[in-house]
Amino acid sequence: MLDHTTTGAPQTDPQTLDLDLAAAGVVGVIITWADNNGIPRSRTVPIEQFTAATQRGLGITPLFAVFDSHDTITFDHPPLGTPSGDIRLFPVTDRVVQLAGQPAFAWAPGRQVAADGSPWPYDQRTALERQVAQAAEIGIELRAGYEIEFHLSAAGDTGDDPRPVYDGPSYGPTKMLAVDAFAEQLLSDLVRNGIPIGQLHGEYGPGQYELNIAPADPVTAADRQLLTRQTIHAAARAHGLRAAFAPLVTSGHVGNGWHLHTSLSRAGANLLSGGDGPAGLTPEGAAYLAGLLRDLPAIVAITAPSLSSLQRLRPGYWSGAYTCWGVENREAALRLVPSTSLLGPRHANVELKPSDAAANPYLALTAVIAAGLAGIEDGLTLPGPVQEDPATWSDQRRAQHGVHRLPTTVEQQLDALQGNPRIRAALGDEIVGAFRAVRTSDANRAADLDPADIIRAYRWLY
Repeated sequence: MLDHTTTGAPQTDPQTLDLDLAAAGVVGVIITWADNNGIPRSRTVPIEQFTAATQRGLGITPLFAVFDSHDTITFDHPPLGTPSGDIRLFPVTDRVVQLAGQPAFAWAPGRQVAADGSPWPYDQRTALERQVAQAAEIGIELRAGYEIEFHLSAAGDTGDDPRPVYDGPSYGPTKMLAVDAFAEQLLSDLVRNGIPIGQLHGEYGPGQYELNIAPADPVTAADRQLLTRQTIHAAARAHGLRAAFAPLVTSGHVGNGWHLHTSLSRAGANLLSGGDGPAGLTPEGAAYLAGLLRDLPAIVAITAPSLSSLQRLRPGYWSGAYTCWGVENREAALRLVPSTSLLGPRHANVELKPSDAAANPYLALTAVIAAGLAGIEDGLTLPGPVQEDPATWSDQRRAQHGVHRLPTTVEQQLDALQGNPRIRAALGDEIVGAFRAVRTSDANRAADLDPADIIRAYRWLY
């Protein structure tokens, strides 16, 4: 097994990396990216061809940008309106990891470029890199981390409602005992794959589990989110299990949120703590949070975009169905986690609850960062926190506090995205156009499906 600290370091000589991987028994490298549905796509290159792939890339169709959730290619985005053309997929060599659960293979995130090597405007990873660079230009450093919820069932259980591996008290040790061997391998594999996590536990729903990935710079956080999926799927397979990451796996139960946590600092000082604002917010920290709140409908169009996502966003399920923020309020779409004397100032962060596996992680972070930075640039003022469940309020009281239900249809989400110049500019016209096309294709496909059909259609996609 090749040590991840070797493959995780910057590589100036792809041939050396190639030889190291081959010596460790690697026969192929899986190059992975996420499409506009949040679905990982990949190409595997034989190890003998890996050096060539780092130099010339691999040819793929540009139409991956307009694959919908069910692999229909929509031609409703005119710049990608024909089957003609080619782009190149390059492995990001400083992120190569030999997979602990698939030791004959290594893994790397991919970057898409045009056929001549110039930037490809539909590449989501590049959009995030661009946004992080803009933050750095004004002296802002960002950190991000994911909480990943998932359901486990027996691998051969493909019925309408898969039976969870455990259906008993939530959060208890017996829930972990039910998947003891899986959990042992998963924790070991995560370490060997270079993914630091804070904890793993049995969650609220039947057969539901959660782990949280330690915070990192945004691009690393997005890369790790994809690698974590691969790691969980491999560990589940090894123990006769199947992992479902879908926003809603069965009707009537809680869904899977992939809560996105972010923090920002200037000169090493966390701007979400140490100030005179609510829960210690500094003026810039408050403006960042106000920017997220202002653009929340457009952000959620990116972070919870599928029909399954819309089913999950229900009041009373801790999914953040209303446009509000609160201090440690788990019904608020934006939950401020403040610093404490025990945890220290670096702990302060803001959690976006309406976020799930249907979101491309690079686009999700691009939208969040763009909205927050715009809030700082515009000097926005943050309204007071909501510390109750807004679903229990009257319509009049919600209106008085500027609290509204987040969009409940694809059309409403796309209207919010199209009407938001800040998010559109951060993503670029090309990505927004392709994203709109695939969301519309999904909606058209599901026009005659009932809610149970939609749950089944999205259950195993991610």
